[in-house]
Amino acid sequence: MTQKTPEHTHNSKVLHLLILSVLITGSVVGGVAVTATAQAGSSGQVIGAPDISFATGSGTFSAGTTGELTVSIVNRGQILRAGPSQYEDRVTTAEALTFEPQDDDVPIKIQTERVTVGNFPVGGAEQPISVTVPDDTEPGTYDIPITAEYTYTRFIDYTANGVDEITESTKEKTDSITIHVNENAQFEIVDSNASAQIGDENDISVALRNTGSEIASGASVTAESRSSSVTFESADTSSSTFVGDWEPGEVRTATYNVRLESDAVLRGYPLDLTVNYEDSDGFDQTSNPLTSVVQSTPEQSFAVTDVSSSLRVGESGAITGTIENTGPTPVESVAVRPNENLSSVVPGEKSVVVGSLAPSESTSFRLPMEVTSEGEPGEKLIGLDVQYRDSDGDQRTYSKHDISASVGPERDAFKLAATDQTISVGSSRTLAVEVTNNLDETVTDVDARLFADDPLATGDTDTSYIESLEPGESTTLDFDVSATAAATAGNTYPISFDFRYTDRRGDTHLSDTFRYPLNAAQSTNGGGPPLVLIGGAAVIVLGGAAVVYRRYN
Repeated sequence: MTQKTPEHTHNSKVLHLLILSVLITGSVVGGVAVTATAQAGSSGQVIGAPDISFATGSGTFSAGTTGELTVSIVNRGQILRAGPSQYEDRVTTAEALTFEPQDDDVPIKIQTERVTVGNFPVGGAEQPISVTVPDDTEPGTYDIPITAEYTYTRFIDYTANGVDEITESTKEKTDSITIHVNENAQFEIVDSNASAQIGDENDISVALRNTGSEIASGASVTAESRSSSVTFESADTSSSTFVGDWEPGEVRTATYNVRLESDAVLRGYPLDLTVNYEDSDGFDQTSNPLTSVVQSTPEQSFAVTDVSSSLRVGESGAITGTIENTGPTPVESVAVRPNENLSSVVPGEKSVVVGSLAPSESTSFRLPMEVTSEGEPGEKLIGLDVQYRDSDGDQRTYSKHDISASVGPERDAFKLAATDQTISVGSSRTLAVEVTNNLDETVTDVDARLFADDPLATGDTDTSYIESLEPGESTTLDFDVSATAAATAGNTYPISFDFRYTDRRGDTHLSDTFRYPLNAAQSTNGGGPPLVLIGGAAVIVLGGAAVVYRRYN
């Protein structure tokens, strides 16, 4: 450090006292602060100080709101003895600047505590702080004290070799910012109709009153869900309802459509409601959140019991059962339908309606189905949907049921039986055949046709018609058949039948071919053993031996 002479030291102290007097007393000459200016040289002294002040540019709030207040910070640093710019910058910089709003004596809550700005040179900056104005705050203007603290360099003695000596100081300064509280609209919840069923959509409503002193223009109420289990349209977590201009004391109702997910639990789900509006000065305002609750109710459900099946490969049949409303609310227009397409099981109807069901009420249902000829017998798992209308009249679907339906093996549509299986060589005869409906449904427009190959031939009557046959019902048909001279007595020759018929749904089917054996005899007077056809197989007793003829597909 450079050594100073006693005279230099004395003069320096005098100058320090003079400058300090100017800083403390604010001595002015002709209305201008006295500033000592040093001539540029190889050594000297720089003296100065920061000048920190605070202000607000947008300090207007409404009672019952929370928002951010922008605090402007300005440093108008003062130079009392000039010097190199780097030393002037140093003496005018507020180092480690912090400030803290004081809300002890005002009815306003400053959420932001001490704010650290850091080193702050000459110039300006902005810093947001969080402010809450309680609902009961009276309109008016409030001054919020601010205490600032910082350190700075007061004096710098320098030489051509650099800084020779510095003097630092710490300062605490008190200033204030202004907040204006408007007379404005305020709100409270006065009623709520907000319950929703798990796994369903429901309309809810909340009634609010403007408890403030001014109209809320163009108001809308936004509901924000705190849980992913409660959503609005398009699976959004928030929704807004426009309610228009809202007079003081007036009650408005906000309505929303909410969905409560199927994995939700039975409890209350909070909704935060905020009112967005324009105040009397034309400024946009947002109220503090108001909390409402969506109360969940149990999921609507159904039980299917007593399931039975009459399905067979290649036939129409039905699945029957009992459906019970096991949910908490009555439902209307209940319908049962298969919810998936099996390649071999085709629904006869898209759905069957069973009507309205009160809680715990049950009723039977019958689902007509058809199994194609390519299907396989066995158990089939079939999913069922239950469609219904809820208490709001909206259509809903419950899709949580699988039923097991048994599919039986394919069977002949008809059974044939006859009592005489002989024909004389070179003669004709009428063959009486008993036809029995072997299906579980009535068939109509049955066309039966007889076919024969040489040496047998059909006569004039080779077709027959049955108007209808109920399940298990039988009728007898007559057909003409002849054996030419080429037939050999003692040989057996087949004839064939097929049947074209219409089922109860109006669909036409062609049966498989039934083969019937005839025994050629020498004389028409000769009788033969009895012949019985059961299920498409003719059993003939010849000389004590049983000969079985089965139909060919």
